[in-house]
Amino acid sequence: MSKHIFNLRMAVDYGPTENEIASLQADVLNENEWETLDLNTTTPGFLIFVYSIFTCQHMFLRTNATERKLAFKSSRAELLVETSEDWLLEKVYVKFIVKLAAGKANKNDIDYIVSRMQQCPVSKNLPQGIDIDTSVEFYSG
Repeated sequence: MSKHIFNLRMAVDYGPTENEIASLQADVLNENEWETLDLNTTTPGFLIFVYSIFTCQHMFLRTNATERKLAFKSSRAELLVETSEDWLLEKVYVKFIVKLAAGKANKNDIDYIVSRMQQCPVSKNLPQGIDIDTSVEFYSG
């Protein structure tokens, strides 16, 4: 039985207000080599779906961190999605490491932000019972 595995990574720099994106680089692991993710009309639909998980999580991270007065300088993130041979989701692991420009995150902030990330529209539509892990780390920079 052959599983389908998708690994994506994201590197983001932020602007001076409201954690706006100044630059974003997304890559996909393809045959053990990282390649720039270039979404276009020939991109496989399931890869677009996987990327939508990533971007939805990122949007809710930024929005809810802004609520908590946490200003981002940069972030790095990784996403692993694994499906069965029949393309049914089995695992979704996402991890964001955020360098703060201002503010200090405590455990309550992180727990709140992660819980809100799980409420993004894409995440809410993931099947119940799959293995999901969302983590966020903040450090001052």
